[in-house]
Amino acid sequence: MVNDHEQYSLFVPPSSQDHIQGVLSASVVLVMYGDYECFQSANTYRLIKAAQQQLSPPFEEEDICFIFRHFPQVEVHPHAQRAAEAAEAAAVQGQFWQMHELLFIHQQALKNGYLVEYANRLGLDMPRFLQDLSRGVYVDRILADIQGGYRSGIEAAPALFMNGIRYRERWTIERLIAAISQV
Repeated sequence: MVNDHEQYSLFVPPSSQDHIQGVLSASVVLVMYGDYECFQSANTYRLIKAAQQQLSPPFEEEDICFIFRHFPQVEVHPHAQRAAEAAEAAAVQGQFWQMHELLFIHQQALKNGYLVEYANRLGLDMPRFLQDLSRGVYVDRILADIQGGYRSGIEAAPALFMNGIRYRERWTIERLIAAISQV
């Protein structure tokens, strides 16, 4: 990782309140702040997924943990906030990562009708899903992620932290795997 004067630390430490793949006690904890409507966020997520797959044979679940936090940039991505709310509504039904995947795959189709279609495809309890979205039940959760991002020095998504330190290298799979392997 680059050690420069603009190095930022993660303000809000990883916790069981986050959306987690792996275990919090892993030797490498990656925290990504992302926006479902942002092309670069989707690419970063795919990069992390590819790195996880390439590292998985020698790495165990205890070795790498991935956490996703919301950072919708509504001024440039008008559907990002609602997509984040849909992911949270799916999370309470045990389907966060499945919805997360669909939102990044179909990031050009995030209007309300599509979100309902994705929830239906996942077999979610539709009355609950629709009620949660219409009441804005998860807005505070998303705002807390955004505030934590700002306090960590983030101005735009995507942003990636490795073991609490902002990852500032050029984002390639080779560099990411090398950085993870050095920890």
